[in-house]
Amino acid sequence: MTVLDERTAVGVTSLALEITGQCQNTCQMHCYAQSGPTGSHGTMTREDWFALLEQAKKLGVTTVQYIGGEPTLHPYLPQLISRALSLGIRVEVFTNLVHIRPSMWHAFEHDGVTLATSYYSSNPTEHEKITGGRGSYARTKANITEAIRRGIPLRASIIHVLDGQNTDGALAELRQLGVTGHIGVDRVRAIGNGDTTGLTIHNPAELCGRCGTDRAAISPDGIVTPCVMSRWMTAGDIRQQPLAKILTGPTWADRMATIPRAAGACAPDTCTPNEDSCQPSPGVTAGCAPDDTSCSPGQPACAPKFPR
Repeated sequence: MTVLDERTAVGVTSLALEITGQCQNTCQMHCYAQSGPTGSHGTMTREDWFALLEQAKKLGVTTVQYIGGEPTLHPYLPQLISRALSLGIRVEVFTNLVHIRPSMWHAFEHDGVTLATSYYSSNPTEHEKITGGRGSYARTKANITEAIRRGIPLRASIIHVLDGQNTDGALAELRQLGVTGHIGVDRVRAIGNGDTTGLTIHNPAELCGRCGTDRAAISPDGIVTPCVMSRWMTAGDIRQQPLAKILTGPTWADRMATIPRAAGACAPDTCTPNEDSCQPSPGVTAGCAPDDTSCSPGQPACAPKFPR
């Protein structure tokens, strides 16, 4: 199969790369990945991620999203960002913005890089009850301000977790901080820590109806799924098979067939945001909305340009 044929057959233009399961926060009520301080970076090495990026470029992937867990805890994130950019692939980093070291800020300032984060409430106590991270409200708020000061494109999402949660206050505060793009608000989905039944029920109707159509996700152990939310829909291991073979194989087709394409909304994320909505503002990556409006990943009109 030629490269052109592979691109036509695969159709994936965006990859969510879940580079770690480690996170400073402990989002016990909604973390899809059930990540936390004891999580690991998985078995994928830096070279494994580099090789995947090379494959992604050949398949026509234009955007990668580094996500977790908390991707800034991965020791090679700056190198992973640089490698993607060197291939002409745009980067979005989903981060809780709890702690950003100077070298990470420098990586974020490169042309073609955008940020995304989750914000829960303008009430510090309420915000930290959701994240489980003491001081997380003040640090996230301060780093949103710093990202905007540095001119780094940033988008945000709000997940409604608690009864009576001050999501309106969170929205107003994000606007006051200078977040100008679309801010989605969504409910908790019954996935990961959001599944309160205790039965580990995997309901495809909780997923975005476009999962897998023009995007795919890879876990810290190299497992390919239609999106970061559909962790149970394993389709292959990129260290055992090329990504193109997985995405054109029968197992992938079987997984895709179980996703209701009429599903109304995109799923939210955990301590970091999941795919957010396509934003027409300049320099913001397209994605899948964590609200019940549009779910339009990969819309080229919303893609950041080189240079920023």
